[in-house]
Amino acid sequence: MTPITTTAELAAFCDKIKGQPFVAVDTEFMRETTYWPKLCLIQAAAPNAEAVIDPLADGMDLGPFLDVMRDEKILKVFHAARQDVEIFNNLQAMPRPLFDTQVAGMAAGYGEQIAYDALVRQMLKIELDKSSRFTDWARRPLTDNQLTYALADVTHLAKLFPMLRDRLEREGRLAWVQDEMNDLTDAANYDVEPENAWKRLRPRRHTAKYLAVYRAVAAWRERMAQTRDQPRGRILKDEAIDEIATQAPTDADALDRLRSVPKGFSGSRFGPDLVAAIREALKDPEAYAPVVEKPRQSASPAAGAVVELLKVLLKARAEEANVASKLIATVSDLEQIANDDNADVGALKGWRREAFGEDALKLKRGELALVLDGARVRVVEVRRAPRAAAAS
Repeated sequence: MTPITTTAELAAFCDKIKGQPFVAVDTEFMRETTYWPKLCLIQAAAPNAEAVIDPLADGMDLGPFLDVMRDEKILKVFHAARQDVEIFNNLQAMPRPLFDTQVAGMAAGYGEQIAYDALVRQMLKIELDKSSRFTDWARRPLTDNQLTYALADVTHLAKLFPMLRDRLEREGRLAWVQDEMNDLTDAANYDVEPENAWKRLRPRRHTAKYLAVYRAVAAWRERMAQTRDQPRGRILKDEAIDEIATQAPTDADALDRLRSVPKGFSGSRFGPDLVAAIREALKDPEAYAPVVEKPRQSASPAAGAVVELLKVLLKARAEEANVASKLIATVSDLEQIANDDNADVGALKGWRREAFGEDALKLKRGELALVLDGARVRVVEVRRAPRAAAAS
């Protein structure tokens, strides 16, 4: 098998894809030692053409394929798309519209976050050879086994996608997955602006001083990681950001006294820069601190018990509908519903409210009960006795 290694070959392949209803896409990349994922291979299969594209080939310009990713007349089909979408977003080619077969598989009853090989096995009755999965995709030349493995990731995807889509359409569930697809192609989810880096973390306090330093240190780490193309954790661990924000060191000695900061950090090329960022944030912490909503307090001591009951209800309703429970509601959704009947969560909107949310509210009101029937949980309506008439 010969991969596409020239821009002219790539342009000719992309000309074939234009006008097709969809293209199945996958990537192979490396990022263990870098901040930015290193794109090593692109696999694509449309109804009329398939190819493996080598982005690392000398002189390769991915422009023709990126135009395909931007073409909103062509549906882009991925499996477990988030990291692939991140790569194309970094290349200013957000792949819209998108269909993720892992998400669709959850709506079709294939379980939580089903793996690609498992979906192929169940839908196409084909056993994939995964022996090349963890090979070095940056090393050249690629072997025939690697290329065969890589291409199979999209040729089978192109076959199972119409089957999966048609099944969801027949069952009236195609719209169920649309919110997830929209989320996957929301550029805000792939934001690499350093000043927003704190949003990926979990601040533990809510004072202006703490949050200002927290934001400043997270932003400083993000800039360093991007500039040096190194993983964030190699610059500074997450727990160090919290400790630095708590202690707010403003000189090298104070920084060195922190347990989570590597020894000698203040004397490294990073130290003075970090201390300067902390001092700058502390000039006006009220202005620089981000606005962080405080976690909601339990409305009652029973809220925890309500969440556990809602989990059982969710599992029962998901099994009845033959859909992955994660697609219906998250634990965070359940916690908010336990505290607030009008919580602004997905589980109380649209099809999710119909499939689960309305019953969740009924359970809270005592209008539904959970009954153990052998090894199965049944949901039953509670018939309340009519109130006795007041004595005259």
